[in-house]
Amino acid sequence: MKGRYNVLFLCTGNSARSQIAEALANSLGRSRLRAFSAGSHPKGEVHPMALLVMRSAGLNTDGLRSKGWDEFVGPDAPEMDLIITVCDRAAGEQCPVWPGHPLTAHWSVPDPASVTGAPEQVHKAFANALHVLQQRISLLLALRVEALDRVVVETRLRQIGDSSTDV
Repeated sequence: MKGRYNVLFLCTGNSARSQIAEALANSLGRSRLRAFSAGSHPKGEVHPMALLVMRSAGLNTDGLRSKGWDEFVGPDAPEMDLIITVCDRAAGEQCPVWPGHPLTAHWSVPDPASVTGAPEQVHKAFANALHVLQQRISLLLALRVEALDRVVVETRLRQIGDSSTDV
C-alpha cells in the first residue's frame, strides 16, 4: 500500500486552473496527495486573480510558479500516479509519455482567465473554478484508491470530472 500519491494537474497555460488544483490538492490531501501542476505552453506567471482567490480561501501559494510539463518527464522528475487535465485544450494535445504509466483523467473546468468584464465577474469565474476543483478533489480523496483496481479507479476519476455530476 502506498502512503502518498503524486498527482500532476495539467492545463495549457499553467496560470490558473492547474495552479488552483495543485494548491487545493496539497492542502486538502496533505497526507494522501503530493500535487504538482504544469502546462503544455506555460504563461510564465500565475494569474494574479488566481493567487487572490487562493489566498482568500486560505490556500498556501508559496512556491507556485507557471512551468512546462517537460519538468515532469525527465529522470529526476517525481513519478506520477495520477495525471489530470483540467482544460479541454490540454486534454486534446499530444502529451509526453509519462514514466510509470500513471492513471489519467480529464476534469473539464471552464477557463476563468478567459472571462472578461467587470472585476466582480472575473473574480466570480475564478471563485467558481476553485469551488469546482475543491469538490472534485474532495471526491478523489474520498476514494479508497489503494483498495481498488486500476480500471475501477480510472473510471471513477473520469466520472468525477464529468460536468454532469457537478453539484
